[in-house]
Amino acid sequence: MKFPVSMLQRFVSTSLNAEQIGDLLTMAGFELEGIEEVEGQPVLDIKVMSNRGDGLSVFGLAREVLAKDPDSNPTELYLRSADRFEDAKFCVGVPETSVRIETPACNRYACLILKGVSRQTSEEWMQETLRQAGMRPISLLVDVTNYVMLEQGQPLHAFDFDTLVEGRIVVREAQVGEKLQTLNGEDHELSAGQMMICDASKPVAVAGVMGGSETEVSDTTTTVLLESAHFLNTSVRKTRKQLGLNTEASYRFERSVDPDGVVAAMKRYVELVLQADPGASATEVIDVYPGKKELAPLELRVSRASMLLGMEISSDQAERYLNRLGFQATKISSDVIQIVPPSWRPDIVREEDLVEELGRIHGYDLIPEQQLQGTTSMGGAQGFELWTDWLREACLRVGLTQTISHSLRDIHPLDAPLTDGRDRIGPRTPASPDTSYLRNSILSSLGDAARKNNPKEVQLFEIGRVFDKVSEGYLEQTHLGGLIAGPVQPSGWNLTPSGSSSFYTAKGIIEAILGQVGVRFNLVAPSTPDPRFHPTRQANIVSHGTTIGIMGQLHPNVAKDAGLVSETSGLELTLQPAFALRDSALRLTSVSRHPSVRRDMSVLADRTISYETISETIGKAVGDVLERQWLFDEFAGQGIPEGKRALGIAIQLRKPDSTFTDEEANQVRDSAVAALATIGATTR
Repeated sequence: MKFPVSMLQRFVSTSLNAEQIGDLLTMAGFELEGIEEVEGQPVLDIKVMSNRGDGLSVFGLAREVLAKDPDSNPTELYLRSADRFEDAKFCVGVPETSVRIETPACNRYACLILKGVSRQTSEEWMQETLRQAGMRPISLLVDVTNYVMLEQGQPLHAFDFDTLVEGRIVVREAQVGEKLQTLNGEDHELSAGQMMICDASKPVAVAGVMGGSETEVSDTTTTVLLESAHFLNTSVRKTRKQLGLNTEASYRFERSVDPDGVVAAMKRYVELVLQADPGASATEVIDVYPGKKELAPLELRVSRASMLLGMEISSDQAERYLNRLGFQATKISSDVIQIVPPSWRPDIVREEDLVEELGRIHGYDLIPEQQLQGTTSMGGAQGFELWTDWLREACLRVGLTQTISHSLRDIHPLDAPLTDGRDRIGPRTPASPDTSYLRNSILSSLGDAARKNNPKEVQLFEIGRVFDKVSEGYLEQTHLGGLIAGPVQPSGWNLTPSGSSSFYTAKGIIEAILGQVGVRFNLVAPSTPDPRFHPTRQANIVSHGTTIGIMGQLHPNVAKDAGLVSETSGLELTLQPAFALRDSALRLTSVSRHPSVRRDMSVLADRTISYETISETIGKAVGDVLERQWLFDEFAGQGIPEGKRALGIAIQLRKPDSTFTDEEANQVRDSAVAALATIGATTR
């Protein structure tokens, strides 16, 4: 916004020159774009932020100068502007018009009738001021609207009253098919939703943007209807963009003007017109104000303001700064001030906004320099995200290939069953049937990836989000899914052909990846089988009594429906509970320089005793010297009692500080055999 310094000096008595005023406004948050000399007068070009519509007036910027410069003083014009020109008594008689508001986008509309206008040109000082501000003088009635807008920040519009049908004003939205020729001579096809100022029959102006050419004041105009209003900023912006118009009025309305300054601007207009043309007269004001709002008070803690700003501000200073800015500040304790924001500051909605006001008025340049204090967090991923990265690396190390797919999809045979009150969710208006739902299982995405590539050789995994609707609301979790089929190792000239993947391949993968991220678990037969998996080849993954996932071989029918081979195995883990149940203690052991020894055991055990129980029993009996154990044989049939099986188990032992002797190794094996006997497993 451009304005001559002399115009500011009509509001503020100050010893500051143009450059100093520009620096002061810059430090107050209104950036100085430049200073130029026009007709011998320095003119400031100030950039105003989009949420500070009050700064688009000389009166508003004068308020900032008075708040920041304690040596400046308000002039009589400033005091009259702040009092809304309540001493103006020149409006008499009842206006011969009516106003009706039919759209919520108009918060306030006021008008009056100005009669007996005989002078055509504005006074020379006003024309000079407008030229210095970059505006072209036109006529008395138009020049005063521009001058008051520049001075008070409130756009006004003058209609030739005699051109208004029935002399009435209706603020409404345009109807389809209506047209309007604006003051710039352009014809516009109007659309529904565009706010218009209308007379009894047609639109006569684009509300908050530009007037129509049919009701434009001219050299023959003697009776004027003066409009002053407050419009919703978003409505003005929308209409202005649709019609391709850009005016000084719309620029201010889009940034919000003061709704309580509507009538004050009209009084100032009449005062200036009568000053130039004493023979004219004005009627009383019609003021329709359906959108009046009560201003809610805020509380400011001065101690918190000082802490946030990093500089000490006393409660007396805070109260004085805010009062000079036009706030109603009342001290209710030594530390707390109750604040009622003024009507021209809709951007003040919380305590932090008030703290910002104190900072810019007290002076950001007064914040003392000091070294940074406190702590900083480590860079990179931490917590759950870092653990997920480790899990991803573990999957890659066991030979799985990562996929990344979209979470929106259609129904799939591998979707999780809808149990425990869960339901599918998705967008209200999906772009296509393929994006109708948010997935509730990673396996459905992996199934599509396998089907579209080579379902006979699958080693895929994905970490991503899944979604459910439950009774408490919406559930969003991170899952790890895996799909395995075909040979364990790829074929090649130097590799011996390996067997196909199976349930036990998936089990081994889970043991490998969870072991690398510190999650201890058991495989437990589910009480309610998952219909996606083979009924006797599936298991829940349980850690510390909590189910964190499921694994198993796909049900042949489900695999067929999904386009996969029947031997395909899948696994899916819910990562949040797995992360919470992880063993966070990192255990490191030195590598022994001594050789290991192996001892084999042939164990006869009931089929009801799981190998997991046998393995845990051996581990507890042998202790830290157990480096590895594995099952190398299983036999049932001739020579083995009914209901039992023979297991060949190997244990590998190693001591960190010495070599095992045969006698020591045998003693360790005997301890394991004795422990197995306690669970009903005997040696053959």
